[in-house]
Amino acid sequence: MAEENSSCASEFLLLGLSEDPELQPLLSGLFLSIYLVTVLGNLLIILAVRSDSHLHTPMYFFLSNLSFVDICLVSTMIPKMLMNIQAQSKGISYVECLTQVYLLNTFVGMDDFLLTVMAYDRFVAICYPLKYTVIMNPQFCGILVLLCWIIMSWDSLIHILLMKHLTFSTITKIPHFFCELTQVLKAANSSTLVNVIFLYVATTLLGVLPVTGILYSYSQIISSLLRMSSITSRYKAFSTCGSHLCVVSLFYGTGFGVYLSSAVTHSSQASMITSVLYTVVTPMLNPFIYSLRNKDVKEALGRLLHRAASSL
Repeated sequence: MAEENSSCASEFLLLGLSEDPELQPLLSGLFLSIYLVTVLGNLLIILAVRSDSHLHTPMYFFLSNLSFVDICLVSTMIPKMLMNIQAQSKGISYVECLTQVYLLNTFVGMDDFLLTVMAYDRFVAICYPLKYTVIMNPQFCGILVLLCWIIMSWDSLIHILLMKHLTFSTITKIPHFFCELTQVLKAANSSTLVNVIFLYVATTLLGVLPVTGILYSYSQIISSLLRMSSITSRYKAFSTCGSHLCVVSLFYGTGFGVYLSSAVTHSSQASMITSVLYTVVTPMLNPFIYSLRNKDVKEALGRLLHRAASSL
């Protein structure tokens, strides 16, 4: 019997990284470990920032928000993946899939915007040090983060509202381990022209503008550093940007890899592998980058762990 088309498909099937039954326990253990490390690492960053008065600055306020978003990002997809592996099921309901699309799009976009805001923070700190506390006051920092949430929430909501008009087979197969927006659109039975146009416009605006902001901020930072007469001053000023540059390189490097794998190879397997780097590995590495390269964060984590050990 032919599969019936429905605008509210009863179930999507996430084909996952591999259909080999022997690999499922290995994948389950690997992703569970990654998830626990990611949540613990980012949670420690948040607790360190909140508990240490030395870190009550705009840079660490944005960092704690980035850690929160990364926890939310991995929590949106990995638990469902682990549940399916344990239950030996590939199913995800229509509502769950759209919810996952909405949350993933929001959190990935928030990562993008927060990295841009952090670049602006470093730009003000290095280029206008005397005005830094006035410009980057707590109210302004809060407004910047709130604005990022509002923009991404509305962008994701429009994607979902447009997807509500699509039709899918009663059981729709998605060659991915989570409901990724472009893969869900490819699986639709009806025309996705409007969805694709909005996707490209939104990606262009929400992708190019942050990248432009980051590049402009660092061009001004480098220009300001070159005007400094002391090499020690240059190094000290630029060292505050080291961790951020590493995270930016990792985020956009893996993101560019996802785009290339989709555009060049047209292989769903290659796209999934690069997506793992982009959505899973990057959030796991961010806390290590900031804690290992940042003396203030390392000292704050040391004090936090010391207090925790003393209270036992």
